[in-house]
Amino acid sequence: LSQIDTGLDLLDKCGVKATFCVVPDGVEQRLEGWKRAVTSGHEIGNHTTNHPCTGNYGFSTHNVLENYTLEMMAKDIDDANAEIQRLLGVVPKTFAYPCGDMFVGRGRQTESYVPLIAERFVVGLGQNEDWTTDRYVPVLNNPGLCDLVQVHRAAFGELATMDIERLEELVSKAVEGGRWLIFLGHEFGEPRQHFTDASVIQAFCQYITEPSRGIWVDTVGHIG
Repeated sequence: LSQIDTGLDLLDKCGVKATFCVVPDGVEQRLEGWKRAVTSGHEIGNHTTNHPCTGNYGFSTHNVLENYTLEMMAKDIDDANAEIQRLLGVVPKTFAYPCGDMFVGRGRQTESYVPLIAERFVVGLGQNEDWTTDRYVPVLNNPGLCDLVQVHRAAFGELATMDIERLEELVSKAVEGGRWLIFLGHEFGEPRQHFTDASVIQAFCQYITEPSRGIWVDTVGHIG
């Protein structure tokens, strides 16, 4: 809810357009706000209807991805697309894999559902972990080589704890290498688990939109 209650006005004030990957139930709780997000030029992406994740997460024990089939996953995604179009009048072209998981089934019946995303979307936001050093290092997408339906993003858990200096450092590395850096978060507000400090986001938006830096800042779908 903080994406509308706090984040939308903040981003609009900074002149930054973001991609919001949503589940329809969440949209209905702030429907007028989400309509305003669309009118303001933000992108609406698909995050499934039921947010299925691996059963290894405690919150997902009643919605276990290992129990899904490709047919079930396709229906879940298509239902979300239809409901988003009904509620907001847009057809998503970006998808965020719930929990970053890209499979259904278990054992020899395990199957990737990445092809389902490729059939329906321009961009799929996947996992992003690189623990080869003593601190978190996001994977920077190579625009010439990356698979658009399996792009990496900076993990929300780490983004929530980064200060502006660390964010600026990561952007500088992306610029130097001609890479595409995608930041992903869940909540706007006071810094804590899943919440990114709103004041840090505001300072960061001001940094990346400074014209002299020559950074392309846009929605995931447009860049894809």
